[in-house]
Amino acid sequence: MPTVKFAVPKGSIEEVTFKFLEQAYQTVSGRGRTYRVKLSDPEIDVKILRPQEIPTYVQEGFYDVGITGRDWILEAKADVEVLLDLEIGKVKQVIAVPTSFPYDNLEEMVAHFAKKGRTLRFSSEYLTTTAAYIKATKAYKKAYGDKDPMIITPWLRVGNNKAVEIFLSFGATEAKPPEDVDAIFDITETGTTLTQNNLKIIDTVATSTAVLVANKKALKNAAKREKIADMIALLRGVVEARKKLHVFVNVKKENLDKLLKELPALKRPTISPLSEEGWYGVNTVIDKNEFIRIVPKMRKLAQGLVVLEPRQILPLEEVNLDGYS
Repeated sequence: MPTVKFAVPKGSIEEVTFKFLEQAYQTVSGRGRTYRVKLSDPEIDVKILRPQEIPTYVQEGFYDVGITGRDWILEAKADVEVLLDLEIGKVKQVIAVPTSFPYDNLEEMVAHFAKKGRTLRFSSEYLTTTAAYIKATKAYKKAYGDKDPMIITPWLRVGNNKAVEIFLSFGATEAKPPEDVDAIFDITETGTTLTQNNLKIIDTVATSTAVLVANKKALKNAAKREKIADMIALLRGVVEARKKLHVFVNVKKENLDKLLKELPALKRPTISPLSEEGWYGVNTVIDKNEFIRIVPKMRKLAQGLVVLEPRQILPLEEVNLDGYS
């Protein structure tokens, strides 16, 4: 079977990504010494890259699969197949301005700067996404029509509207206003860093999570498609496990039916007679959000409750990627 080339992200979601992979593949070796690490599966070749690069590199076929944020797929306009939302690395894309500014949203800000004839300056790592979002506002269309905001980097200037400028940020974007720019387009988890830098959010643009993406040509390769299907099964098993609890409980025979009526399960609970006459052991997997609801009822009906967090939950139904062949 050919090796599947797998790109994983460096930076802000690196740690949570590798914890996720450790849950799926049991061992991840080589971290901290190289950009090439090894999973316990020798048929997967892993390299660490910046998440900004991964959508384009997967699109171009340098890698068969990769983990990156939805935000970077959109920014790169990458033609890749999104196979699985890993539900980690959740961030919001926002527009933020100094707290002293009077604006409550981007529409107000664009309209005011246009009315005053002032150049509106942004800082962002997301150049194309920022330009598209600003250009889509009613205030921008009214003031500037179809002109493109000017994107400015150390090596490139594109766009024909000098009245709205977007400067490439190389990090610490929240430090740029108000001296260098008027607003930022950035990501945040909690908003704490923005608040600490005297910024306020005036628009929430989108929410992004880390996803597994694939090169479309790789999915047409039968051998690689099979290995990618295995990867999806293992990674999905971690996604599902993080939402569940494995519950073991002992119950008297006379309370068994009452308990089973109250106890949710993925399929059906497993019931086993105990060594003591008239007692049964029940084990099942439940949603985490159900646990608090059922504890009072189990406390009245059963004894010896044991709760574990599962490492993986694999339904083992076949992952069907035949549509990509």
